[in-house]
Amino acid sequence: MATPAVEWVPRGAWLAPGYAEWAPPPALRDVVACLWAAVVPEDADRKALVLPDACSDLIWQQGAGAHVAGPDTGPATVISPAGTVMVGVRFRPAAGGPALGVPLSELRDLRVDLAELLPGAARELPAALDPGVAAERVLSVAGLLAVEGDLDPAVTRAAALLRDPAIRVERVAGEVGLSMRQLRRRFHAAVGYGPKTLQRVGRFQRFVRELDASGGSCDLALAAADAGYADQSHLTRDCVELSGLTPAALAGLRSAS
Repeated sequence: MATPAVEWVPRGAWLAPGYAEWAPPPALRDVVACLWAAVVPEDADRKALVLPDACSDLIWQQGAGAHVAGPDTGPATVISPAGTVMVGVRFRPAAGGPALGVPLSELRDLRVDLAELLPGAARELPAALDPGVAAERVLSVAGLLAVEGDLDPAVTRAAALLRDPAIRVERVAGEVGLSMRQLRRRFHAAVGYGPKTLQRVGRFQRFVRELDASGGSCDLALAAADAGYADQSHLTRDCVELSGLTPAALAGLRSAS
């Protein structure tokens, strides 16, 4: 754990126990949402509930090597052994498919060894690397993939428009000059699923951010309205499907972590 901090990490934050995120370099911000590291203390295994966020991740784990986490459509429980060290790059919605060079729908709800997708990149990220070196290489690999992969401008624009929870997908298709069928096909390639699912996941993530900002003590009806839900029952249905928990249970879990 004496690894020096890499350049993109604030002083004193590198490899602290727990999970942390940092903004990517400016040149990668159209493609990369964040850079992150997770360190499990030596005294116990860690169980984490991973929620859908419309992103895909390139992840290196000490002792295991690199893999890709595809976009999720439901909750995933991840158990990490004590002492686990991971560093990762999170691709933005619409950037994962072009960067990884595969239709992202093929990776939906999956965790796949990087060697199966990009053997050359996997050789740059062997299991025995020092975490600091791995972090620099993960960032370098992501940068190369971003350069080699052409973003679909229509999908990128549509994904931005769908941040509005009230906008209709049919209107978005018209705004970017595509038929609904064309929009769905190109979303499956770049995002991993259709535009309606992206909008749904984005709405749910707005609710999760409200929970986190309030420490889990927000008024659920107000939070549902602020996130773009029609009513609290709409929130409850989505929350159960996307997290496996009711909104109140998810609030309790987030406030305790």
